[in-house]
Amino acid sequence: MILSNVEIQLALDSGRLVIEPRPKPFHPAAGSDEFCPYQTTSVDLRLGNEIAFFREGLAVNIDLRRGKFSDLFGPYSESRQITDDQPFSLAPGKFVLGKTLERVTLPLVGVDGNVLAARVEGKSSYARCGLLVHFTAPTIHAGFDGTITLELINLGSIPVMLYPGAPICQLIFEEVKGVPFRNDSQFQNQIRAGGRST
Repeated sequence: MILSNVEIQLALDSGRLVIEPRPKPFHPAAGSDEFCPYQTTSVDLRLGNEIAFFREGLAVNIDLRRGKFSDLFGPYSESRQITDDQPFSLAPGKFVLGKTLERVTLPLVGVDGNVLAARVEGKSSYARCGLLVHFTAPTIHAGFDGTITLELINLGSIPVMLYPGAPICQLIFEEVKGVPFRNDSQFQNQIRAGGRST
């Protein structure tokens, strides 16, 4: 079952879901152009201030059998801080990792035993410009805690400017049947683009 915007806010109120900072405003204001992040069945999250990517011209092959992603990515990557004055220009055909500004926690101890999982999806306005914010990895598992890494690729024909704080993705929440046992992924507690915890 997918949660409505009303149920998302109730989950935030009860602690079944934690998003810090909490998205607001909570409702669209009548007659106002102010952006409300609560769509009917999702909540929008914003782009954080860090972009990371593999350095150009590396003479290495990626072999994920040889360790965690962060162990492979870290030594071969670089990151950039982005600001309103210095956004990141994502050129056509280029790929970077970003992160959400918000930290998301999906506790395994839920109200009445109900826990949540989520799916991260792109925003249609960006998709229509050729920007993908994730591919093959939309699941945010129950028990997750951290910022969400975004796999950003520009499939369009012109650069896309990436600004911190811009609504970049949306989360869709689903109830999990039964309480799962804990099995944290390598990305638990990530706070850096690229899934790094420090």
